[in-house]
Amino acid sequence: MQLDRSAITLSVICAVQCMLLPITAIMLPTFSLLPFSEEVFHSALLFFVIPISAFAMLMGCKKHKSYDVVGYGLIGLSLLIVSAVWGHDLFGETGEIVSTFFGSSILTFGHIQNQRKCKDSCHQKINL
Repeated sequence: MQLDRSAITLSVICAVQCMLLPITAIMLPTFSLLPFSEEVFHSALLFFVIPISAFAMLMGCKKHKSYDVVGYGLIGLSLLIVSAVWGHDLFGETGEIVSTFFGSSILTFGHIQNQRKCKDSCHQKINL
């Protein structure tokens, strides 16, 4: 499903951005000229990730009737939201990066499972 691919891509972008944080800290004077901060970047990503992920998961579940992928989606999205909103205060800088990475990974895993189940569902219908 194309929405799953989009959500996976956005989750990977988020994870890569968090992993590159130490490099950006070194180059901070250069990046301070950019019109957005890291918090704005996370918020903008979540603005797209949440509806795309929710829609993709729900449409996939409607198709393949296996709702376990919603659990991965909820856990992943919850971790991403907590990390973006309260992560630095709750976990510190390193903890925020780790929780964001785990949230992205869990969400990505859920979307991959959703894609596989949708594909398997289509193949089962064709073989019947």
